[in-house]
Amino acid sequence: MSYEPALGAPATPVIITGGASGIGLASAEALAAVGRPVALWDINAGGVDRAAETLRSHYGVPVFATYADLRDLADIDRALADSRAALGPVGGIVHAAGTVDTASLDGITAESWEDGIAVHLRALAFLVQGALPDLTANPHSAVVAITSINATLGNAMNPIYSAAKGGMLSLVRSLADRLARDGVRINSLSPGIIMTGMMKPAVDALPAGHFERRILQERIGEPAEIGRVVRFLLSREASYVTAAEFVVDGGNISSQRG
Repeated sequence: MSYEPALGAPATPVIITGGASGIGLASAEALAAVGRPVALWDINAGGVDRAAETLRSHYGVPVFATYADLRDLADIDRALADSRAALGPVGGIVHAAGTVDTASLDGITAESWEDGIAVHLRALAFLVQGALPDLTANPHSAVVAITSINATLGNAMNPIYSAAKGGMLSLVRSLADRLARDGVRINSLSPGIIMTGMMKPAVDALPAGHFERRILQERIGEPAEIGRVVRFLLSREASYVTAAEFVVDGGNISSQRG
């Protein structure tokens, strides 16, 4: 077995949901930096086009961008077909798209529940199902589902998000059993407190150090620190890793600090 670095292998295209910003964009940039083509999906049509142009100009790799509403199964099928037409059969998926509810139990509505579960949990199942012929045909294909430490920690503020992320952990384990027979790996990556556009309002609204005091490394993480782990999990460097949860939280879950 060779010990040559293999972060850019395989060189097959990767679909990234939520690719216009945050962890999705950081994952796309990490992959583009080692030469992998990427298909960026996002509900922010203008943002995803700008992100794609930036990646093309900085890294010179093929990049496809498309609007995609993951609540609409037909839109998932359409975006998958368009990505395949633009870049060829995909060999990787990063499901990073997400929404966060902040209204606690009292604010749950039928619509907010359906939207949260559809974007996080249902989309993962149908995206993998739709891409399965591509993943199976491309050796060393892999999937990464961006979950959350909120799937493990209790948080009264966002029950829909927490439930959906917990469901994703279980779904990944089930899909890993199914996909392994076709040589496809799937893992979940649970970030801690990461300074994304989704997280910044909460950080700004709370006293300085509110989050940092519980984290062993005493700082908030950066999206690039998640992107690098995503890149590893999609590469041949992680060839014997499947059905696993990678917690990337600077030491938050394990902390007993108050």
